[in-house]
Amino acid sequence: MHRPDAAATVSSPPPATAVGGPDAGTVHAGGRRRPVAPTVRLEEVCKRYRGGGGIEGVDLEVLPGEVFAFLGPNGAGKTTTIRLILDLIRPDSGRIAVFGLDPRRDGVAVRRRTGYLPGDLALYETLTARELLTHFAHLRSGPPWAAIAELTERFDLDVDRPLRELSRGNRQKVGLVQALMGSPDLLILDEPTSGLDPLVQQQVHATVRAAVADGRSVFLSSHVLSEVGQVADRVAIIRDGRIVAVERMSDLRTRTVHVVDVRFAYRIDPQVLAAVPGTHVKELSDQAARLEVAGDLNPLVRALAEHRLVDLTIREPDLEDLFLAYYRVEREDLILTTTGTPDA
Repeated sequence: MHRPDAAATVSSPPPATAVGGPDAGTVHAGGRRRPVAPTVRLEEVCKRYRGGGGIEGVDLEVLPGEVFAFLGPNGAGKTTTIRLILDLIRPDSGRIAVFGLDPRRDGVAVRRRTGYLPGDLALYETLTARELLTHFAHLRSGPPWAAIAELTERFDLDVDRPLRELSRGNRQKVGLVQALMGSPDLLILDEPTSGLDPLVQQQVHATVRAAVADGRSVFLSSHVLSEVGQVADRVAIIRDGRIVAVERMSDLRTRTVHVVDVRFAYRIDPQVLAAVPGTHVKELSDQAARLEVAGDLNPLVRALAEHRLVDLTIREPDLEDLFLAYYRVEREDLILTTTGTPDA
């Protein structure tokens, strides 16, 4: 069952014990870099389960005014990390600070400023959405129903049907509203668009961007690369419980490889395709080709625009493609570092 005290409120926290060092992050302002204290900081955090799994030596920071995406396949350690941040489980070792506070000693103060959407959302089945959200609001001494209604209308949520009668998508909307209500300083969203139709997904993305524009922090856990690409500023990739990369989204895109299937109206010289920067011809028949494109797609699009096409399909890389691309670059870097660049 989702703990009610893990959701958001607008109340100010009581005095609490600060942990972690100040001014760990940097943000850009007017072309200058200035230090800022991270909203969330994990230092060498480990959590091991008796049956295997967990996380090992995780270091990360989430800064004010950014969407920090946590990307990885199911079972990689995303949900474990979130539960540690919220003190729903305890680490075996390492340090965690949220708003500069220890979430174990100062859990109430942390959760007062945090909105949380769990990936395994559980609800009071006999209540309506209106009753549940009102109950949560009363527990937090706010926000007023008018502010909650703005969110329910944005997501087109029927608040007067019992929760047990709602579809998976509408139950997800209830979870989103309870996380967002009260404009928390930190939003922790675990697979937020799961079960939602594309129009509602766009509303969620717009809401996330608005929160960041207001200076708040968003920790977004997902295994959907397209979702991360639309809203994230920085991305951490976790695999088998370990962080394998933390990069800006713009840098990560340069590592991705798209698969492009194209069919021409006539036979084409394969050298035309091979000459396009970043393009590798994987398969070629008389009038069709399968290409792998690393990074920017625009050079290929410009080249294809000079020919008559019958069909064109561009497949976004999945997580495994992304991991393989990342590790391939890392391996090539290691080889060049070890052996040196071969003579031309």
